[in-house]
Amino acid sequence: MKISTRGRYALRFMIDLAQHDSREFIALKDISERQGISIKYLEQITSLLSKFGLLQSVRGPQGGYKLVKRPEEYTVGEILRITEGDLSPVACLAQKVNTCPRKGECATLKLWEGLSAAINEYLDSKTLEDLVSYMKEPEAMDYSI
Repeated sequence: MKISTRGRYALRFMIDLAQHDSREFIALKDISERQGISIKYLEQITSLLSKFGLLQSVRGPQGGYKLVKRPEEYTVGEILRITEGDLSPVACLAQKVNTCPRKGECATLKLWEGLSAAINEYLDSKTLEDLVSYMKEPEAMDYSI
C-alpha cells in the first residue's frame, strides 16, 4: 500500500485548517501558500472532503474553508479512506465479502487480514489533533561529537 499525493496533501490541508482554526473561514490561497500546494490541486481535494461532510465552505471574497468538527473528532483513517479509497493491502480484502476463488486454500490470507487490521486500527487511532500536536513537539536534540 502506498499513499498517493492526494492523500498526503489532504492530510496537510486538514492539519493546516486545524492549526489555524479560529472558527473563521480560511482562504484556499493562504493554505496553498503555506503548504506549497497548488490551488487547483487543493480544489480537487476540498471538493472530495466537502462532499463527505468533513469541511464547510463559503464562496466569495470572505469565503474559504473550515472544519465541521473539532480536530480530535477526525481520524487519519477517515481522511485517507475518502481520498485514497480502501486501504487494504490486497485486492481480495477491498470488498466487505472476500469473493476470491482461492480464499479457502490461500496460505497468505491470514497474513493479509492481519496487516489490513493493523493498518486500519493504527490509522483510526490517530486523529487530526494528534498530527497537530506532533508539529508542536520539539525535535529531539541529536549531538554528535
